[in-house]
Amino acid sequence: MSVNFNSAAIVAIACWALGTLLSILGKRTPALKLPAIVLSFGGSLIMGAFIAFYWVLLDRPPLRTLGETRLWYAALIPLVGLLVEYRWKIGWLKYYCMALAAFFLGINMLHPEVFDKTLMPALQSPWFIPHVIVYLVGYVLLAASSLTALHNVSLQVRKKENSAGESVSHYLALLGFVLLSFGLIFGALWAKEAWGHYWTWDPKETWAFLSWLAYLGYLHAWRYKIERAKLQWYLALSFVVLLVCWFGVNYLPSAANSVHTYTQS
Repeated sequence: MSVNFNSAAIVAIACWALGTLLSILGKRTPALKLPAIVLSFGGSLIMGAFIAFYWVLLDRPPLRTLGETRLWYAALIPLVGLLVEYRWKIGWLKYYCMALAAFFLGINMLHPEVFDKTLMPALQSPWFIPHVIVYLVGYVLLAASSLTALHNVSLQVRKKENSAGESVSHYLALLGFVLLSFGLIFGALWAKEAWGHYWTWDPKETWAFLSWLAYLGYLHAWRYKIERAKLQWYLALSFVVLLVCWFGVNYLPSAANSVHTYTQS
C-alpha cells in the first residue's frame, strides 16, 4: 500500500512543482498558463484517484487517522488556491497551497504505518463521515485563510496596500467557521451515539471548542470594524490553535486517556 501511495505522491508533487514553474514562466509567456493550470489541477486529481482507490481497498472512507486525513488535505487545498485565483484573480495563494499539500504528502511518505485497515467500533457510526468531512473542508479553508493572512501581514510590513487580499482571507475564514460549527454539532451527535454523552470535555473536544471560539472572536472583531489590517495578524495566529486541535493535542499528557486516541497515527 505504501508503495502505491509513494508513487502517487511523487507524481502529484511533480505535477504541482511543474505547474508552479510554468505558472511563474507564464507571466511572460501566456501560452504556458493553461498547461500550468492543468498540471496544478492534475496533482489534486491524482491524489483524488488514490483516495478513491484506497477507499475501495479499505472498504471504508479513509478518514480515521491523521495520516488518512492528510491525504484529503493534500488533494483539496491546491483546489482552494486555484479557486481563489479564478474568483479573485489572486494567483500567489496557489503556490503556498501546493507547497503545503506536498508537505502533507511528505509526512505520510515518512510514516508508512499510517496505512492501516483497522476500524474500531466507535468509528462505525453514520455520523463519522459527515463529522470528519466537514472538518476536513473547514480546515482546508481556514488553512488557506491563514496563508492569505500571513501574506497580507508581509505586505503590511512592506507598506503595500492589499485590501483585496484582506477580503479573500475573511471570506475563506467565514466559510471555514461555518463548517467548524457543523463539525462540532455532528461530533456531539456522534459522541452521544458512541459513548453516551454529547460532550465530555475530552482534550480533543476542548481544543475543538477553543478553535471555534478563536474564529468566532475574529468574526466579531470584523463585524465591529476593528482595524482590518490588525485582524490579519489575529487570523494568521488563530490557525495555531487549530493546529494544536488537529494534531498537537495528541502529544499532551492529558491525551493519554482521550477517546480520540485512534486519530493519532
